[in-house]
Amino acid sequence: MLKIFNSINNKKEKFISIRKNKVNIYVCGVTVYDTCHIGHGRTFISFDMIIRYLIYLGYKINYVRNITDIDDKIINKSYKKKISIKKLTKNNILKMKKDFKNLNLLNPNKEPLVTNNIQNIIKLIIKLLKNNNAYISYNGDVLFSIKTYKQYGYFFKKKEYNNINNLDNKIDFVLWKKSNINEPGWLSPWGIGRPGWHIECSAIYNKYLGTKIDIHGGGQDLVFPHNENEIAQSQCAFKNNIINYWMHIGMLMIDNEKMSKSKKNDFKIKKMLNNYNNEIIRCFLLSRHYRKPLIYKNNSLIKYTNILRFMYKSLQNTNPNVKTLLGKTFKKRFFEAMNDDFNISESYSVLLSLSKEINILKKKQSSKVHNFAARLRQLGKILGLLNNNPDIFLKKIIKKPLQTKNKKKFYYKYIYKINKIRNYYRTNKNWKIADKMKNKLIKLNLKIEDNINNTILYKK
Repeated sequence: MLKIFNSINNKKEKFISIRKNKVNIYVCGVTVYDTCHIGHGRTFISFDMIIRYLIYLGYKINYVRNITDIDDKIINKSYKKKISIKKLTKNNILKMKKDFKNLNLLNPNKEPLVTNNIQNIIKLIIKLLKNNNAYISYNGDVLFSIKTYKQYGYFFKKKEYNNINNLDNKIDFVLWKKSNINEPGWLSPWGIGRPGWHIECSAIYNKYLGTKIDIHGGGQDLVFPHNENEIAQSQCAFKNNIINYWMHIGMLMIDNEKMSKSKKNDFKIKKMLNNYNNEIIRCFLLSRHYRKPLIYKNNSLIKYTNILRFMYKSLQNTNPNVKTLLGKTFKKRFFEAMNDDFNISESYSVLLSLSKEINILKKKQSSKVHNFAARLRQLGKILGLLNNNPDIFLKKIIKKPLQTKNKKKFYYKYIYKINKIRNYYRTNKNWKIADKMKNKLIKLNLKIEDNINNTILYKK
């Protein structure tokens, strides 16, 4: 039985879908004022893993992820770059979709733009005004009145909102923002303006998924105020609005700070993909439990390059078309881990143990090696891993760690020269000098693997 940690009450709960064998999922998408970084990759690869597992369990998924294509950051960026908002967002959406495709993310069933849902947003705001949960402020903005929702702050445990009657209206949030001259806007009953951030999600998931949703997800930075505000306005507008499970992904951290565009400490997905296979990036971004923050270090991807390399080497020279799978113990451990709120550390441990078992069977020349390898492929693919031909994968990753982690050309030339000298003496069977060169490479923290035709070097 699958258990999921529900952010709304900080407990692991049995997962029971609202409709039998069907799961509705809404995930807060990207604000497209810039291209995507691997912090976005962490969030969406985590949900991709969750969705893949639910599909494997037999659920039919209806997955909706919005795109915010109107926002103050977008307006400011368009002014700065001196291009239209439409051109800016269109370019960034195309780049986002290309990045996500190259990361091998499953496509959402629907990926609605905020600008295509303005009328739905206006209708929702009208409803909140009629219910006296919203009001028009002195400057023409429409605001949500927090005092009218007595449970505000309760869901995500904000004690400062416990006595809501004593709060002033400075904390009321914007539903509709009046546009200034030369700012984009849409005609509404309150004049020309644009939607606030929080109202977008409520309007979009209500249109595409209705008022009963199994899973609502996003990054942990969205818990408050964004998700709290979503709950408030949705409960006031629809009364019977139900979201059974709230799931939040831990932030990707660099130098003890959240990786983000605004902090200018982000690594673009495209740049990472130029240096690393998408499975290496995925393996790293999934490497810590999805709820916990993940720390990015200079050698982070080297470690997971080597882990995937080990798994793929175990799959070499095995038949990918075997239909009979062995290794039920490994399967049992894997599913126990995944059913425990997607315990990725234990899942990885199972894959590595299974890879070791395959290597042992190879040494014994056991015919069962193909059946165990088939099990490894099966379990890996549930996580979005081990989809490549082993020979092709291993050939492509050989030089990448060295090429991407040290930019000093002298360093590379030095390694190349030593390795060239060593191979010369190996060919001529002068093992004494060859071993001296080998020791020099080992002192540079390199691991060496000699094949018939070449030598593979990679960082330990």
